[in-house]
Amino acid sequence: MTSSTIFSGVSPISLPAAATGGNSPLTLRDMLFFLRMRWRWIVATTLVFLAMAGIYVLSAEPTFVASTQLVIFPQVSGTEAQRSFAEDAFIEGQLEIARSSDVIGETVRALGLDTDPGFVDQAPSLQDRAKNWLMGISSESDPESQEAVGTGPRQAQPQAEDDRIQDRAIATLLNMIGIRRVGSSTIIEISAAASTPQRAVDIADMLARQYIQKNIAMKANASRQYSEWLARFVSEQQRGLAEAASALASFTSNPRDQFKLAELQSATDARRTLYENTLNQLTEARQRITYPVSDATIVSQATLPLSKARPRSALIIAFASAVGLGVGLALAMIRHAGDRRIIRPHQIAESGGLPFVTLLATSRRIRNGHPARFLAAGTGSSTAAYPVIPGMAELSATVVGLRRKRRVVIGIVAVNPGGGASTIACELAVLSSISGAHTLLIDAAAQKSSLSKSIAPHSSTGLVDVLENGELIQTAALALTPTLKFLPLGKVEAVTPAIRLSSRRTQLSFAELKKEFDAIFVDISAFSTSPDANAIAPELDGVLVVTSHGRTTIDDTMRVIDTLRNVGAEILGAIINHAPKRIES
Repeated sequence: MTSSTIFSGVSPISLPAAATGGNSPLTLRDMLFFLRMRWRWIVATTLVFLAMAGIYVLSAEPTFVASTQLVIFPQVSGTEAQRSFAEDAFIEGQLEIARSSDVIGETVRALGLDTDPGFVDQAPSLQDRAKNWLMGISSESDPESQEAVGTGPRQAQPQAEDDRIQDRAIATLLNMIGIRRVGSSTIIEISAAASTPQRAVDIADMLARQYIQKNIAMKANASRQYSEWLARFVSEQQRGLAEAASALASFTSNPRDQFKLAELQSATDARRTLYENTLNQLTEARQRITYPVSDATIVSQATLPLSKARPRSALIIAFASAVGLGVGLALAMIRHAGDRRIIRPHQIAESGGLPFVTLLATSRRIRNGHPARFLAAGTGSSTAAYPVIPGMAELSATVVGLRRKRRVVIGIVAVNPGGGASTIACELAVLSSISGAHTLLIDAAAQKSSLSKSIAPHSSTGLVDVLENGELIQTAALALTPTLKFLPLGKVEAVTPAIRLSSRRTQLSFAELKKEFDAIFVDISAFSTSPDANAIAPELDGVLVVTSHGRTTIDDTMRVIDTLRNVGAEILGAIINHAPKRIES
């Protein structure tokens, strides 16, 4: 039967009733407990991400961005809808022209970037690498993949070194610039990023000028081609006009048909008009070749940037903090969910069905590296210094309640060595004697008899001798106080006293001891290092299992509880020792 109350070192902790299926809902108390237990994970992970972000911010080369703005004059006509569509298409075309390798290449040559080793050989940034990876672009060619293309021998000659340097400089500059349309206007913005403010300004301005020159060259080239076609067309029209004029002159000298004369006159006039118009267009085309006008002009030249654009320190730090906090929470939750160590009382209470689970905080003296001394026999030490373990008074009150249920002989066994079972047994015995009960403390921990070494280091007789001769109990049991006696271990030979007691063929009987003492506490060796607990536990009225907070796992504890129950022992409860103050409270 499971009690709904767990005794802690300071105040009782209410537990829900026995589970009837399903998981208990997550409460605010659970979340606060999680944060108190795992805040180091969260803080450590956040600090790691902040450190990484700080190293990147301090080591990353600063990047400055300068922008130049141009206005485009679209040469479109038609209805309003047609002009809007044509204008968008025209501007998109101009953006692609500005991004073309011809414009980028001329900018590289004009600024001499292809001869600057610091520019050509600079490694791409993480952002550029990610961008190139997503776009499937590799900054370096793969000679093995090139050799694998085709089955015949390679006929093409390797690219000249100058061309490769030029291409590398163009690719580098292409990753450093950005060209966009400002809203729905006819203004485009050319931005350039560089390691110095002046270089960013030079690249942005030069790129804008090269784009304008490219636009002028394209228009001049188009006008030249148009002029050449018009020149051929003018020649054809001139021949046609000459033929029409000759025919008209021949017919006029001997007119026979007035209608024919009018027809020839009209054809000649039409030829002359077409010829004159074509001649005017040819003249205009040649003027456009001589004096070309660009479709764009600079409205705002680049200015020196006052601060770096990348890395954005504040944004990176904020992002690293958010990511670190999220990752820290995730790691803490994974650790919390997979942590099988005992950190809360209900872990044992629900799994083992125990009547009570007690939290004991580490005493200040033990925390400071000076473990509390046991009462030394014959020193006349006062019991006023007890209890040294916070929460022991509540545990002692619980043991008093068990004594009323005739649970007189109680064994204290730790799951693993160092659990503090000997100290707890001594504390319980002292508090029991202070309450007025005649108490006997027995050291049956053959593996490590810390009680005997501390309380009666020079004792000549002990439990081992009493098992052979029951009358020795009167001299072997040392009186520490008027109501407290201590039976040391004695000299152990082949078989431990716990195993000998389980044979029930010794001179010592717990039934006889109950007639003299109101409470008997037996210190037993740790379960993981000795079989003594399995042997002696059935002979006792009950057993208290001692675990260490944050060290003992719930699996090991349940194995101890199940094993002791299988041999017929009654598990009275469990003790979580060495609990931090924040948990114990």
